[in-house]
Amino acid sequence: MMKLRLFTPGPTMVSPEALLEMAYPLDHHRTPGFKEMFKESTELLSYVFQTKALPLVLTGSGTAAMEGAIVGCCKPDTKTLVCHSGKFGERWVKILKRFKLPHVELTREYGHGIKAEAVADMFKKNPDIKAVIFVHSETSTCALSDAQGIAKIAREKGALTIVDGITSIGTLPFKMDEWGIDVAVTGSQKALMLPPGLGFAAVSDRAWEVIESHEAPCFYNDFKAYRKSQKEGDVPWTPNNQLVKGLRHTLRQIKAETMEAIWARSALMAKGTRAACKALGLSIYAADPVDSVTGINVPAGVADDAWRKTMRSKYGIHVASGQGELKGKMIRVNHMGYVDAVDTVGLIAAMEWTLAEQGYKFEMGAGTAAFIRVVSEGK
Repeated sequence: MMKLRLFTPGPTMVSPEALLEMAYPLDHHRTPGFKEMFKESTELLSYVFQTKALPLVLTGSGTAAMEGAIVGCCKPDTKTLVCHSGKFGERWVKILKRFKLPHVELTREYGHGIKAEAVADMFKKNPDIKAVIFVHSETSTCALSDAQGIAKIAREKGALTIVDGITSIGTLPFKMDEWGIDVAVTGSQKALMLPPGLGFAAVSDRAWEVIESHEAPCFYNDFKAYRKSQKEGDVPWTPNNQLVKGLRHTLRQIKAETMEAIWARSALMAKGTRAACKALGLSIYAADPVDSVTGINVPAGVADDAWRKTMRSKYGIHVASGQGELKGKMIRVNHMGYVDAVDTVGLIAAMEWTLAEQGYKFEMGAGTAAFIRVVSEGK
């Protein structure tokens, strides 16, 4: 009878109300009713992205949307700068290589975000760069990059900016139009509080000029096909109807709460979690920590697998492990979407109970007390 509380940075928890909305009988997608629902959803997505553009909705993951952005905006006769300091930034390198697209790489140590100054230095060495790709919130290392600063540099140099905002959009301050970002991508299973299965991409007029200037080497993820159908309030291929129904529901909730309130709530949950870790003698992994997901180093003497598995089996708390070279060295805790202070203080209590079982020495209750103080002061 135990409740499962997903604290993984995707998929995140889905509310019972959203699940019920998606349980309504299936309707056909080539109907006026679906088109009306789809149109409202894209308009609400514009609010989340903070853009005048109507975001594209792909049935697929955030990776599908990123692939469409990359092959549409990164042409075979131009050079792309891809910035990475984690597993997801490295994924975009793999896409560029798979499609044989010319590129240079800017790398930083894991746990560090990409800085605007470093991007400016790359332009000095490679003035012919026409697009810049980076991850705003690197989910694998829980590190934040300077989206606003990088976009400013790229625009000054006449290059497009393609942002993986998969664990930032809808959680962190993100202002696509104000910052001059050309393509921004996210997915349904993060801050938008839905199951996996939808990818979203907002595209600027500058980016559309490049996309329309050539034939991208793809079919299903061709942004031009989505744009053409979107003008009719439609989609080019069979969509996930029920996820779109759920999307409209969660986006209405987001609009009612307001983006500013959500940004503040997520920041408070992250700040409280970091304070709790400090009180417990635990260290945060990232040098540039992000507020959407917190990476916590596994302390000496504690077994990562046993810690996480006990939290889930005894207390219904599921946190994520580290990825790649960080597996077994850290856990990752989500602050996106359908998660609040009561959920999070329960997570910290479960961390304390399971750490004590493994013989880790600390003052019981210190973490929950620190979290409560931060949240109380923040409210």
